[in-house]
Order: sequence, then structure tokens, then C-alpha cells
Amino acid sequence: MNNSDTRINPRQLGTPRGIKAEFPTSSDRKNLNKPTRGRKKSVFEAYMSKEDVSAGLKRGELIQGPLRINPKKYHEAFIPSPDGTRDIFIDGVIARNRALNSDIVVVKLLPKEQWKVIKPDGCDKETEATHESNVPEDMLGTCIPQEAAKGDARSPDVIIEAQFDDNDAEHGQDHLQNMLTDDIKKLFLDTDEKGDAVHRTKQDDGPKVNDPRLLPDKCLQRTAKVVYILEKKHSRAATGFIKPLADKNSELFKRCAMFSPVDHRVPRIYVSLADCPPDFVTRPEDYSNILFICRIVDWKEDSNFATGQLAKSLGQAGEIEPETEGILMEYGVDFSDFPSEALECLPHNLPWVISPGELAKRRDLRKECIFTIDPSTAKDLDDALSCKQLPDGNFEVGVHIADVSYFVLEETALDKVASERATSVYLVQKVVPMLPRLLCEELCSLNPMQDRLTFSVMWKLTPEGKILDEWFGRTVICSCMKLSYDHAQSMIESPEKVFSPEELPPVSIQHSIAEIQQAVLNLHRIAQHLRKQRFIDGALRLDQLKLSFTLDQESGMPQGCYIYQYRDSNKLVEEFMLLANMAVAHKIYRSFPSQALLRRHPPPQTKLLNDLMEFCNQVGLNIDFSSAGTLHKSLNETFGADKYSEARKEVLTNMFSRPMQVRTALCCQMCLAVAACCGSVFNPRPFCITVTAQPLLREVLPHRERRHVPEMVSLLLPAYRCRNESSSQHHSFDCLSSN
Repeated sequence: MNNSDTRINPRQLGTPRGIKAEFPTSSDRKNLNKPTRGRKKSVFEAYMSKEDVSAGLKRGELIQGPLRINPKKYHEAFIPSPDGTRDIFIDGVIARNRALNSDIVVVKLLPKEQWKVIKPDGCDKETEATHESNVPEDMLGTCIPQEAAKGDARSPDVIIEAQFDDNDAEHGQDHLQNMLTDDIKKLFLDTDEKGDAVHRTKQDDGPKVNDPRLLPDKCLQRTAKVVYILEKKHSRAATGFIKPLADKNSELFKRCAMFSPVDHRVPRIYVSLADCPPDFVTRPEDYSNILFICRIVDWKEDSNFATGQLAKSLGQAGEIEPETEGILMEYGVDFSDFPSEALECLPHNLPWVISPGELAKRRDLRKECIFTIDPSTAKDLDDALSCKQLPDGNFEVGVHIADVSYFVLEETALDKVASERATSVYLVQKVVPMLPRLLCEELCSLNPMQDRLTFSVMWKLTPEGKILDEWFGRTVICSCMKLSYDHAQSMIESPEKVFSPEELPPVSIQHSIAEIQQAVLNLHRIAQHLRKQRFIDGALRLDQLKLSFTLDQESGMPQGCYIYQYRDSNKLVEEFMLLANMAVAHKIYRSFPSQALLRRHPPPQTKLLNDLMEFCNQVGLNIDFSSAGTLHKSLNETFGADKYSEARKEVLTNMFSRPMQVRTALCCQMCLAVAACCGSVFNPRPFCITVTAQPLLREVLPHRERRHVPEMVSLLLPAYRCRNESSSQHHSFDCLSSN
């Protein structure tokens, strides 16, 4: 591809001279609407100025939020309503004003006469606001979902294990109501007092209403237009195809081609012919099935189309590698090789050996029975467990996390790359790592029979899981076995079985299979008590089905799929990771109340929750929404124990997961600022519904091969030690003991 002309001059595409970019003054915006000789009529409104936007938001005249565009009906877009009720509707590309999906936008509500009329059955099928809508007076009340039961601010844990479908979210909240309503229609017919089915006709539907101003707000959906883009979250990159312009006689035909994105939420884009392959003009048909990646560089007010530049040719459409590369580029995922300056930060002398000086700083656990439990295909073993019975009948249990922070030092080139990537990206057939594979799969992978640096949390627990003591600190371990979930599950299901060496992976000569099996069984029994207590305390868990794939051993390509089974071995690992999460979070929060990162799980979306409550009432499901605990209990009762219980569980879990919002992390200082603005005393509970305001240990301790941001937290525990340790350079974390 010829990249000699890497940027298009917008004026070559017919953009008129004299129109100011981005932020014109108020007088300029008014003049844009006046007919002016030699000036094209604007397709889009000019954006408001930053000052006007700021003032409008403060006065409550404008609303901001993330833009969601329906992928199946690209002319429909939504932003969430600040009060949690029905989404605000943005109808058409013009009203969207050049904003793309996921952008943070500022909108201005349209007059009420332009609001969208919602039919009583909740069906929003492209109803224009000014169209006639049959709204029988006796059915207007059905437009109001009943009020959601408000839980106690001290409500317990809510853990959502769900595979969310982004398409559902893109449709807006009311799309979900449509789905619920369709289900209700299938289950119920209108009945008279005698219980006979009644088939209504149009004559029975009551008077027609064609003016939204005469309707109650409960039967309307507010509409708005975008007046400003606060943050361009969309990457402005898209995959698609190039083709010649239709008008061969136009000047543009000689200079530009048309790029048509696969994602219809992205506009068509003018691209320079200089960016296209040299023979595209003479043989355009050769490229009809070739995927390209294109980046938007501009989108003027007077053009239906954006302008952009072709980044590269990806290959044949439909092939997995070009399609995968296109997805990664669209979402701004850096999958390039790590730069040499970042790799220079890692040890070069392999195999790497822990220095005596570093060993002296850490608690030596290499002789302890410590093992990993991971999927059978896992290469990055980032956490390990240990369990030793004490003479008094209690247990010493440990969670050991790979200490990545030892290798990723602050302000280094590797630290910078990791912060830019932020997370590892897991695809079906490949992983795009946040850190180099040498680090993830070797130096920081807790491989069996190899000394590794870790960060550990250790407890003295009763057989029932009550914490008697705890300890935090930097350690060195040597895992004695790499167990898979299948291996651990076999031990749990057959506690009396004597396993032969051939049935399990290699084991360290310092430990026996029987010792490891007993440790797994002890952990399982303690985990059962921990799990039971969490649900007694009022935790909620919603497990949606998780799809897993089988890969061809030679090509690595997907060749089949299956439903992933969540078993007792998975629950064992989860319970102790949660226990470690809570222990670390409490310690950091007590030690650094203004710097601690909290995991915030916002309350369910009001509109979706109300719709769900109404649906449950209509179909006769007796669900108690008053708290997370009562919801968990009533759901389990509804699942039942008959042959349809699994089907009920799948359907209800999916439905009840939809109102839940994605968790986020924020600093306590932000919570304090919010509380100050609200005039309230700070309490971390309202900000963090999940896991009692705990940051995830698997997301915050030093191993972090998957997420970079929580490394901030990994620095806080050692900082607490440094702040409290004496001048004798004592390196133990015994000062952090709960006693």
C-alpha cells in the first residue's frame, strides 16, 4: 500500500473554507443557520462551547453520559438517565451529531412534543414521537413499573459471575423491557372477569392520542440531541471494505474512495486514493473481499461522511486472523511486540535465580506444602494455596500471589508499557499479554519445583473458617505440584481414593500425594463453611453459563465449544481468593484511608429492576427483592429440584443479571469528595456493594499479569511496613498481625 499521502486535506473533499473547527462562538453558531452565499448547508449542528457546556451541566439543563448505539438499528442511540429510569433516546444520525458508540457525550433534551410515545405494551418499535399511538385510558397505569424495594445501605455482598452480551446493553434499557413484554404476551391473554380470553379490537382500544404533551410522562420516553463530546472513548478505527465512489463524474471520484465499515454504527468514510493499493483504481473488484482498517481523522459539520486514512490491509474477510486483528485494532488493543527498552528491564541470565540478598528479606516457605490449582491449559500460574493442620486442631492456610512488582519497577519502560496496555486481553485462540511472556509464563509463573517470589496472606483458621490470626508479607515459595481443577475435583469426589503417581502431575520429592490430597480436602471443607456463612450473611450470586472452546492442538484454532462446569474445586479457589481480598482490603483501608482503591459495584439499574419486578409479578414468580440475601434465597427456592430446575436457573439467572451494573474501582479520596458534596458522613458501604468494599486481591496484589492499575494497591502494603518498621531493617510483616 502506498502510504506517501498519509493524511487527507479536508478541503480537497469539498469542505467549505471559513467554518471554524470544534468550538465556534455563540454568534458563529447562529450564523451557521443563516443562508450564506458560497456556503454549504450544515448537516450537523456545531458543538456548544466548553464554557456553555459546563454552565449547562451545572444548571441541570444538559445531561452527560456514555452513548450506546443499537448495533442492529444504527439510527437508534441511548444514554442512561441520571435518575436510573428509562434511557434517553437519541433518534437518528443527525441528533447523534458525529458521536460514536461509547463516547461520553452531553445532550440537550428536546421539547416534550418531540418525545417518543411508548405504547402500553412497552413495545418501542421505531415509534416516532409525533406518530399516533393507541393509548387506552384504562391501560395507562400499566406503563408504570412498581417501585423497587430499597435495600439496607448495609446490604451484604453481591457477586455477579456473568458473561454479559454487549449487544443487549447497546439496545438500551427499553429493549430488555420489550423482551420481557414479549414473554408476557406469550404466557398471558387478556381475560374478562369470568376468566375467558378476550380478543381486543381497535374499536376497543379507546381514543387515539397524537400529542405527547397530553400524555403522562410514564408513557413517554425523553428524546435528546448531542451538543458536545466530552470524551472520545471510541477508537475511531474500524474494519471494512473500500470501493470506488458511485459518481464517476465528480471531482471526488478522482481523489477519494469510499470506506464502508463492517460495523454500521460507524459512518462511511472518504479515504484518499493515495492510501489505497496502487491497482485499486483499475481493478477495484480484486479488493471487494479484502478487509482494511481505517481511522477517522475528521468529520465536518457539512458532510454526511467522515474523512479518514487507511491504516493497513488485513487480509481476506472471514478468515480468523484478519478478523481477529481487525477487532483488536478497532478496540485499540496494542498487540505489537514489546519494545526492546521494555525487555531490557527483565533478567537476561536464564534460568533466573533468586539472590541471597532478596531471600534474606523474605519469609522462606519453600519447604511448605504449597500447590497451584488452575485450568489444565494454564501457562501463567499466578496464585497458589497451602493448608497445614496445627497441633491444636486449627489450620494455617495461605494464599500466595506471584510478586510481579519485583520485576516491574516504577517509572521504567516496562512499567510504562504495562500501564498503557492496562490488561491482558483473552481471545478464544490467543492471549494478548499485558507483560512480556518471559515474565508471565516463566519468571512470575508459580511453576512446580521452582523457587518463586510471592506475596502471601496467611491465616490461623478454625475448621469452621473463623479467623484467629492473620499475617501479610513478601515470601519465597517452591510449589510442589501443578494441579488442574479436574485433579482437585477428583480428590474432593473420591476422598478415600489412593491416587497413583500416573494419575497426577509430578510431585516434589519433599511431599507426598497423600499430603497434598489431605490439604485439598481440608481446604474444601473450610471453603464450604466460608461459602455457607457468606450466604447466611446475605450474599447474592448469579452464575450465568460460561462458554468454553476446544482448540486444535496443531493450529490452535477453535474446533468446538462446551458449557464450562463450575464445580467444588472452582469454589474452593474462589472462597480463599475472596477471603484474601477482604483481608488485604481491610488492612489497606485502615492503613491508608484516603489512598485505598475500593471496588465499586453500583446498585442495579432502576428501570430494568422495576421491569423485572413487574414481569415476576405478572407471571406469578414470588421473588423477594428487598435485599441481596432475600433475593438469593427466593431465587434458589424458585429454581426447585425437579427436572426443569436447571432450565429455570439458566433463564432466571440471565434475567436477574441484566439490571446489574459493571463494577468499577475508585480511590477512597474520591468517595470522600462525593460524600462531602452530598453533605454526608463518608461510609464506604454505599460505594462498594460487592465484597464489602474490598478490592480484589487477584486484581491488586503484586502478581498482576492481567491488570496494571491495581499495582497501585500492591505498593500500599509494603509502604505500611516501611512506615512502621524499626531502624533495625526488620523485614517481617508480623507487625500487620491482627493481634
